[in-house]
Amino acid sequence: MTTDTESSAAAPPVTPHRLSIVVPVYQGEKTLDALVTEILPWTTEGTTPAGRPMIVEEVLLVFDHGPDNSAAVIRKLAATHDFVHPIWLSRNFGQHPATLAGMASSGGEWVVTIDEDGQHDPAAIGGLLDTALDEQATLVYARPTNAAPHGGFRNTASRSSKWLLTHLLSGENSSNYQSFRLVLGEVGRSVAAYAGSEAYLDVALGWVAGSSTTSPVRLREESERRSGYRLRSLLSHFWRMVLSSGTKGLRLVSLIGFLFAVGGVGVLIYVLVSYLWFDAGIEVRGWASTMVVMLLGFGSTLFSLGVIAEYVGVNVKTAMGKPPYLIVSDPADGPLGRCAPGRES
Repeated sequence: MTTDTESSAAAPPVTPHRLSIVVPVYQGEKTLDALVTEILPWTTEGTTPAGRPMIVEEVLLVFDHGPDNSAAVIRKLAATHDFVHPIWLSRNFGQHPATLAGMASSGGEWVVTIDEDGQHDPAAIGGLLDTALDEQATLVYARPTNAAPHGGFRNTASRSSKWLLTHLLSGENSSNYQSFRLVLGEVGRSVAAYAGSEAYLDVALGWVAGSSTTSPVRLREESERRSGYRLRSLLSHFWRMVLSSGTKGLRLVSLIGFLFAVGGVGVLIYVLVSYLWFDAGIEVRGWASTMVVMLLGFGSTLFSLGVIAEYVGVNVKTAMGKPPYLIVSDPADGPLGRCAPGRES
């Protein structure tokens, strides 16, 4: 008869969850040293808040040709730490393309994306992993429990743009979008492989990530450096998000045109009824016929543009790399199958 002690001794050790951290670097000269120092304790096996084993295998620093001396700092960190891997882009491409480049170069079971400015605490990664395993989610966004340290105007603009995208354009919960995220490695690498140059990263992840969720995280103050985002770049960021969100915006054009046309028909019926039944013999003034022509003409034009835009939208999706499907491994055999609810750890 096998004793409890013998059964415990015979149980195989739990394999730690292997993580890759991707950091797009634009102005990291003053912040990268501190960030890598905070990550360092997690490069040896540790545990999440729920007791699950995890280890950070690599930190990918993606150099995006910023205006400071980040390149020298990256070289120094790579020479000092074996887990630091530099990724050198040919020119400045922006945060999302740099993040995709890091994802494509990663090898971990999970990929975590973190900003370079010290706003995201690496110690919170374990909580993101616990949430992914507890809820069997392949994508987890940090959900700030405090206001982002960007100032009232930028925070309001960010919330407004996400509300607009969620309720009027894509229909997806865009309010979850955060640059501090954890995604299953094979999903992140697949997105990096097919996403087009104009695709918004979080929209592209939503195409194939399956279940996504959020995990509460407290944001920290940015370190001593100016933000790399200006009004122009923020507007460009928002516009890319709108264009990547699908054809719902194009359908609004058709809807507006249809409503104008209905309004034109309504005015026409009103004028005819008034003339034939109530004001017989009274001359119909020119404004009525002009309004009818304008509403019908404008409505039919917009509706036609909306129909044409639907055909254009099909090509847009193809150009952005939206795949018809994505094949992944059996979730029970991957990282989601280890330490999942109902399984012994």
